[in-house]
Amino acid sequence: MTTTGDDTLAVAFLAQGEQTATTTAQKLAAFIGEARQSLDFATYDFRLTGASLTTVAAALRERANVGVRIRIAYDADKPEQLMTAQGVDPAPPGSGAVVQSLGYPFRRIGGMKLMHHKYIVRDAPAANDVNMSATAAVWTGSTNFTDDAWTVQENNIVTVSSAPLAAWYARDFDDLWQVGDIGNSGAFDTQPVSFRYAGSGGTARVWFAPGRGAEIDAVVAERVAAARRRVHIGSMLLNSGTLINALTAHLDRGIVDVRGVFDRTQMAGVLLQWETVPHNVWKIAAVRDIVARARLSGKNSTPYRPTSIHDFMHDKVLVVDDTVITGSFNFSRSAQFNAENLLILDHPALAETYSRTIAHITAKYAQTTGVI
Repeated sequence: MTTTGDDTLAVAFLAQGEQTATTTAQKLAAFIGEARQSLDFATYDFRLTGASLTTVAAALRERANVGVRIRIAYDADKPEQLMTAQGVDPAPPGSGAVVQSLGYPFRRIGGMKLMHHKYIVRDAPAANDVNMSATAAVWTGSTNFTDDAWTVQENNIVTVSSAPLAAWYARDFDDLWQVGDIGNSGAFDTQPVSFRYAGSGGTARVWFAPGRGAEIDAVVAERVAAARRRVHIGSMLLNSGTLINALTAHLDRGIVDVRGVFDRTQMAGVLLQWETVPHNVWKIAAVRDIVARARLSGKNSTPYRPTSIHDFMHDKVLVVDDTVITGSFNFSRSAQFNAENLLILDHPALAETYSRTIAHITAKYAQTTGVI
């Protein structure tokens, strides 16, 4: 994950068998190493082991020794049985033990749904002083802090050096930290912020769920419905009814290029669950129709068990014309009620970068039928 010249946004892509955990650990250590004031982690799953944990722990310890404040908010340890149809990646218990072993202030975030974030806020400025922190930045995307996420899953990591964006994430983090519960965190409006990538400017806007969960679903569907050239999909799940309808409309018209990849195993489990939910039954045929007509590739991941390898196609990405939509938010109704973040990034070159990556993953699993 590097930037050139005056770039303020960087992106890294992970794919099964294409990098080591050490590579990602070193990227994270470098991000941590730039901190001068604070590091706030909001993480669904934090179960690093071995050299990865050693690398990250050492980077945190070095910053703590020079006075950087470190706080970690994590999803309250999960039960052993989880419903993949709820639109989340299942994860076994264990984050608490790792987080608490690090020795920094922590909060277990409870609630009826999941604290599903995977972000870090570095050196966030005060809300009324958003231009004064040169090292303010955000690390976000689809990537959990686990060995499997860093080695056998498809994921993306976005870092943005931006004091205004860091301030928005810090506000969401404070919602979680102060209450210790998902509650209605993220219930505030944000504004677009500027970034630079590949030497040119773009805009980013973040939304947080559950506070703005319904708006996220609506904004995603509206962006997809308004596509003129392409909708490229790199998503573990396709659960949202509004998104399904928007994709179906494009396939009916036959003008917009719809293609991509999803996790076949996890989506098959969702379809089975829908069979028992009358208001979701219509989605079964609709999703199968999208997969067939768009010729989507499907990764055959390992069926979930707490002790199995978790090798999901775990991205949550849509490329819509010159826009990238990504974050922790699975494209499902259930995700509206989790603690989530979603970034909309408007930048032609960045969209091309993501589109090429989706094409690579699509080709990688092209030999695997997407039919479900």
